[in-house]
Amino acid sequence: MKEKLIAFFKKETILCISGVLAVVSACIIPPDATYKGYCDIRVLTLLFCLMAVMGGLQQMGVFDRFASELLSKAKNLRQLTTTLVMLCFFSAMLVTNDVALITFVPFTIMLLQRANLTDRMIPFIVMQTIAANLGSMLTPVGNPQNLYLYTISGMEMGNFFATTLPYVLFSYLLLFLFSLLQGSKPLTPPKPAEQNAYDVKEKAYLLVLSVLFFLCILAVFRIIPYQAILIAILLWFLLVQKDILKRVDYCLLLTFAFFFVLIGNLGRIPALRETLQSLMLGREVLVSFLSCQFISNVPAAVLLSEFTDRYDLLIAGVNIGGLGTLIASMASLISYKYFAQVPGAKKGHYLLYFTIMNVLFAAVLLGLYAFLAYR
Repeated sequence: MKEKLIAFFKKETILCISGVLAVVSACIIPPDATYKGYCDIRVLTLLFCLMAVMGGLQQMGVFDRFASELLSKAKNLRQLTTTLVMLCFFSAMLVTNDVALITFVPFTIMLLQRANLTDRMIPFIVMQTIAANLGSMLTPVGNPQNLYLYTISGMEMGNFFATTLPYVLFSYLLLFLFSLLQGSKPLTPPKPAEQNAYDVKEKAYLLVLSVLFFLCILAVFRIIPYQAILIAILLWFLLVQKDILKRVDYCLLLTFAFFFVLIGNLGRIPALRETLQSLMLGREVLVSFLSCQFISNVPAAVLLSEFTDRYDLLIAGVNIGGLGTLIASMASLISYKYFAQVPGAKKGHYLLYFTIMNVLFAAVLLGLYAFLAYR
């Protein structure tokens, strides 16, 4: 029993910590009628819907087929690097950084092993991780913190993209430069894996999942009510693809719920609220960036959102804050876990290279923020 608890804590550290903090805050502010307004049901609902749809598409191998087809056209190391890194960068904008890494990092490991390029595994995986974290910054559905901040802020779509686009464009240029520097060592293009064509039933499933994803996007942008997409999602998965519901990250949803309780209670402590608001004033990007390094960007976004109304700066801070330490973005742990399972994996080398590259990218993007803010 003790071993199981320790293993669960290691796997879901943020969930456990957020749960303890929520309980402690409830001891300070005893539960009452105000608690009903703590949780943002819209955020939780949209997160659930997006995770369910992405799980369905992933199970059908949509992303694997797409990646395999693209990689079959790579003729040298530069093209291979560009393809693998940009797959994560662009896919994360729609399927989230977590899904992008879960899908493409194992694919990359297998590909490099077959091509006798295991010496390139660390830079490839690290850059894929950075690419997924930065590409996901562009859209409200790219990562959980964006979805949360976009939802609670009530920002216009144009304002959101005006906030994120400069950083994403600059990130693309940095990633493309990294790919160009890899050289033009010739490669034998990997053949696409032989896969059976989708049958009529699978094509029907793909069509429905695509429609559901489109409806999710409409709900995120407040074009249709989120309750409608929730009903549609539940009906489809309960009646047709029930097993997909097991793949939803309920721990992430519960973590959000715990943080909603925590920040709700913290906001009711006048002295603490004033202190945090004073700390954030004029330092939104720096404070949120530093907070991410210790508690990761999703909890930082939820926690700090209670103490500022500069959501544009908070969005920039927590997304840039995904760079840095290994726990700054929980998505980064996904890549590390896959790499650590490779026989003979040099974990120390990975962590050193990961830290150096993340610090470099973070420094450049923070410099870009300073330039845009004070020009």
